[in-house]
Amino acid sequence: MEEVLSAVQDFEIEYVEMYVGNLEEAAFGWVDKYAFAVAGTSRSADHRSVTLSQGPIKLVLTEPTSDRHPATAYLQTHGDGVADIALRTPDAAAAFEAAVRGGAVAVREPARRNESEPYGPGVTAAVVGFGDVVHTLVQSDETTAPPEASGHRGGDADLLEIDHFAVCLSGGDLGPTVQFYERALGFRQIFEEHIVVGAQAMNSIVVQSASGAVTLTLIEPDGSADPGQIDDFLKEHHGAGVQHIAFTSDDAVRSVQALSRSGVEFLKTPAAYYDMLGERIALETHKLDDLRATNVLADEDHAGQMFQIFTASTHPRRTIFFEIIERQGAQTFGSSNIKALYEAVELERTGQSQPGAIRR
Repeated sequence: MEEVLSAVQDFEIEYVEMYVGNLEEAAFGWVDKYAFAVAGTSRSADHRSVTLSQGPIKLVLTEPTSDRHPATAYLQTHGDGVADIALRTPDAAAAFEAAVRGGAVAVREPARRNESEPYGPGVTAAVVGFGDVVHTLVQSDETTAPPEASGHRGGDADLLEIDHFAVCLSGGDLGPTVQFYERALGFRQIFEEHIVVGAQAMNSIVVQSASGAVTLTLIEPDGSADPGQIDDFLKEHHGAGVQHIAFTSDDAVRSVQALSRSGVEFLKTPAAYYDMLGERIALETHKLDDLRATNVLADEDHAGQMFQIFTASTHPRRTIFFEIIERQGAQTFGSSNIKALYEAVELERTGQSQPGAIRR
């Protein structure tokens, strides 16, 4: 029993697998724009994959080469997207047993992996997570350490790790999904909020692995409010899935400047947002002019400040994008920025120039 608990409590992110329709184009984007390095390749009769890394972050891009590979059906339904959030564990069989006993649907029974799978010898199993996203449970042989691409860093972009995944769920699925992660994978609920943006609203609960290394921000639309961005994602993605991946940085301004030079496009922030920012936050580590110049957002909670920005989606369906987040002690997820951005847009839309003059 102690081995089972340890296997669940020790979850960390091993890699994120994305199914893509064009492997070369997708890999080039991550290498050229986001400064990832190629750590390996693999192929079988049914697929081709490239493994990319930056520090401890590992992305596996997989293109199907036959209809037998699950990526074929995934791409037909969703287009390019996250298909597998693989979880490292000291005992894949024990973690699989606990997950299935907790209600998880088995995808693959525990077995020794072959050379076509990422990261060499060991044991893997897989269970369904949400929508068409699975969790491969990865146990590496004790003598084999996961590769770090020779310690490759991303230069000034320097993405450090995955902070969280934002997951869009259909209305009514939030509670059952939280319960699933608690029962099957030993996650715990760390944050909950109801967000109202104008006539739109959404419910969000954040769950985190017992180790603290894996965080999922689970979001469902509030059916009593007007349809919004979560509804749009569910419609275009054809079901639940990962809306964005947040990468941490120790300097969001510097990272955004470097990524912008490489061709990454970020969402623009209304000028009025920065006119009002000083009323909300006494900035400690960044200058207001630097935030304004890079469109980086700022927020704070009981534990400190945070800085974040979202990329413009390049997906044909606009169903996935990415976030750069710098945490200076803050433990939450920038929900105040949603309201602040809405108010800033209203200021500009109505032509009001004085912060705080929004009609309520």
